[in-house]
Amino acid sequence: MDQLLQFDHVSKVYMRGRTALNNVSLNIGSGKIIGLLGTNGSGKSTFMKIAAGLLQPSSGHVTISGTPVGLDTKSIVSFMPDRPLTEAWMKVSDAVAFFQDFYQDFDVQKAHNMLEFMNIQLNDRISALSKGMNERLQLTLALSRNARLYMLDEPIGGVDPVARGKILDAIVEFYNEDSSLIISTHLVRDIERIFDEVVFIRNGEIVLHDEVENIRMKHGKSVDEMFKGVFAE
Repeated sequence: MDQLLQFDHVSKVYMRGRTALNNVSLNIGSGKIIGLLGTNGSGKSTFMKIAAGLLQPSSGHVTISGTPVGLDTKSIVSFMPDRPLTEAWMKVSDAVAFFQDFYQDFDVQKAHNMLEFMNIQLNDRISALSKGMNERLQLTLALSRNARLYMLDEPIGGVDPVARGKILDAIVEFYNEDSSLIISTHLVRDIERIFDEVVFIRNGEIVLHDEVENIRMKHGKSVDEMFKGVFAE
């Protein structure tokens, strides 16, 4: 298995001395759906922003397919932040056109297929979409790029169970199995069914990285049960 994403002793300290990541080393291979699991403030978003090249680490090194994170890696990483990348004035068609103009690897046909799957119309105004529908749109835009690494920051946060189910179904349906997908969340029970591996992050440190089947075999617990045990300590 080739190493797709490598964090090598990475730390991130913000102004006033707050440590968001502390000496994180992690290897992620291709062809995996990985859960990046932790409570709010555990370092999940900082981890993703560094991998996406939006933040610089205070120390350590990050590479994607052996290339240091920077301009050369942005073309193979698709990042869906926890806030929409679209503008309220847009229609869905405007958002698709914007991504098509901005990203050479954007697959318009895939976007249209996903929008149909999500029951979203091109003429829908983004300002009129519910939170759940807007999350579906953001997911569509992120997954319609032909990237090697996809990262979704809290894609099911704050949406109802029906919307969560539709979002997870779409991830499974449209995920490119040659790439890897990292999903950050604290809503473990709702999403663990799609994970191949999980990474537990607490106070900016990796406390567990294992395959889901190993967790079930070794500990006799679901990922959610293991998560509650680790983060209740």
